[in-house]
Parts: sequence; C-alpha cells; structure tokens
Amino acid sequence: MRNSMSGRLHYRIQEEMEGGTGMTQENKEGKYVLLKGNEAIAMAAIRIGCDGYFGYPITPQSEILETLCLEKPWETTGMVVLQAESELASINMVYAGGATGKRVMTSSSSPGVALMQEGITYMAGAEIPGVIVNVQRGGPGLGTIQPSQSDYNQSTRGGGNGDYEVIVLAPASVQEMADFVETAFDLAFKYRNPVIILSDGIIGQMMEKVMLPPFKARKTAEEIATLYPWAATGRDMKRKNNIFTSLDLDQERHERHNIHLQKKYAEIKENEVLYEEIMTEDAEYIVIAFGSAARIAQKSIEDLRKEGIKVGLFRPITLWPFPTKQIARLAEKTKGMLSMEINAGQMVQDIRLAVEGKTPVYHYGRMGGMVPTPEEISDAIKNLLIKE
Repeated sequence: MRNSMSGRLHYRIQEEMEGGTGMTQENKEGKYVLLKGNEAIAMAAIRIGCDGYFGYPITPQSEILETLCLEKPWETTGMVVLQAESELASINMVYAGGATGKRVMTSSSSPGVALMQEGITYMAGAEIPGVIVNVQRGGPGLGTIQPSQSDYNQSTRGGGNGDYEVIVLAPASVQEMADFVETAFDLAFKYRNPVIILSDGIIGQMMEKVMLPPFKARKTAEEIATLYPWAATGRDMKRKNNIFTSLDLDQERHERHNIHLQKKYAEIKENEVLYEEIMTEDAEYIVIAFGSAARIAQKSIEDLRKEGIKVGLFRPITLWPFPTKQIARLAEKTKGMLSMEINAGQMVQDIRLAVEGKTPVYHYGRMGGMVPTPEEISDAIKNLLIKE
C-alpha cells in the first residue's frame, strides 16, 4: 500500500514539473495527503529544493531512503539520492556537498548517528551547513529498534570533540517532520552550521495527514555563487581560495576562530528559540516534554484538567538553543515541574539549570523502547508534583 502511494506521489511531482496540477497545486487548495513521518521528510526534501541525500538504511528511519528511491527525484528536480557504504561515508558526503553551497542532508537512527559524530564536529569547526535527521531508537549500543528519546544529550551536548553547538529541532507531528526540513536548511545556511532534526521511532513510523510544502526549484550554480560567496564553487582570479578545514596549527588564529564560533552561538541562542505552551496561563504545575512525549503528555494534561487539576504543557521545539528564559519565567509562578522524557532523564538537567531552584523539578520516563501511557504520566504528576 505504501509503495503504491509513493508511486502516485511520484507521478504527481512529474505532472507539476511539466506544468500540470500536481500535488503542490492540491496543497495550495488546502488538501492533505496521508504519510508516515519518514515519508514526509523525504517528500518535503524533494519539494524544498534539496540538492542531495546521502544515507544508509537503519530501522526505524529506512523509509526516508526508500521513499526517495521510489520517487526518483533525479528524474524530476535533479536531486541526487545515494545509498552510501556506511554512516561515516554519508556524513562526509554531506560535509563535501555543504562546502559547495548545496542543500544536502542525511538521516539515520541512534547508533548510526553516533558514528557520524566525527563528521558533525568537523562540519561545525569548518562552518559547513547541512541537515542530519535522527529517528531515535533505544540504546545504549545497538539497543532496540523500538522508539526512544535517549539521544538528547548526544544531540544537544555534541558527541564529537571541541566547543561547538548544533541546532536541534524536535518535531512532534508528521506535519512538523515535513515543515522542519526547510526550517532546518534555512537555519543551517543562515548560520553555516549543522542542524539536527531529532525525531523518534513513534513520529517516524506514525501516519497522519500532512500538507506538503510547495515546490521550489533547486538553486542554480550562479545563485549559489552569489548567495554563498564562502562556498567552494570553483575559483576565479577575483577571490582567494575557499578552503574548508577544521584544522589550524596556529593557536592564536584558532582561538580567534573559536571566539567567532561562540559569538555565533550566542546569536543563535538569542534569536532562534522555538517552543509551544499549552494551558500554561493559569497552571499550577507544568509538564515539560518534547517530540512524541509531548503528544502523550498533552492527553494526560487534558484528563487532569477535567479533574480540576491545573496542569500546563511546555514543549521545547528547539532543544538547542534551549528555551531557558521561558522556562525560568514559568518557574516563578508554578508549584512544580515534571520533565517527561522517553529516557532515563536528560532534558531534566537543562530544566533544573534554567529553574535555578525556584521550583521543584522531577523526572518521569520509560527506557529501552518502552513508551509511557497518558495514565502513567497522570499518576506521575499526582505522585511527584501534587504530594499534598
């Protein structure tokens, strides 16, 4: 069924490229298609002008590569789709493609992204834009193919070496899986920095209605040369060579580069924080959750509201930069906060740093691929936050 759906989408893309009505025309008219989260990532990448995808299959994100192969965008938009020999090869292809000013991306799941950490820190050091999609599964190690959120620390702290940051977006719906592809590329090129879309096996595998973005043509070589003068587009005699490396043996110059990076990260923290608040205006207790955990927690909050318990939900959308100021503001008027995560407790540390002891902060989560129910979260709120 999924293959036939992808086939229909492919033909509609061809119609659109040839001036027909196509899927984008249907989207303009307010119509939706039914897609898995992974499929939405792939379809959005084609439509927003992605130049290349380099990846390697791993459950639960393999549908991204599969959908791209079924859609054959090299026949319509000219997008390159390549299955690399490993995750190491994938991230280094993204390094090279991003250095030429192309919109390139990769995707994997937790242990695969762990293998990419060297390449990601190289990209951060060389200021190369690129998008990495992580559809998380349980760990540590090879772990399980079931969903998890245990790569929070890996993504927000950086699994590679050095003082660097990666912008991290956490989608909570199939619609956001589609929307965040273009957002990720925009941020990556605005700041010349890697961006991670941190999803999980729930969002990646679930199927929902989604409105795909309108079709945008890939940038031409001339447009890239004009928009991104830093890119390695082929040197003429009017400029110096554009060289991309994270190696510098001159320590004073390298310190200046690090200071430059820290100024850039400070700008990102000031301007790019994204979050959502649900029923926090009169809330006495706040649940903080991201991604699929936020969806489950929202049902718990709605049930508790019916019981007369004033609980609100705060959903960080950017996990880095983290919405520290916004959480600190909420901490001043609440009796307690619960960090709901599908892991052993990682984001809770950032919440405690933001709160600075102004209100109690607790954690509740499941591990190893187990997903909490709304009833479990409701019980945790009552037992941990509402002790009296």
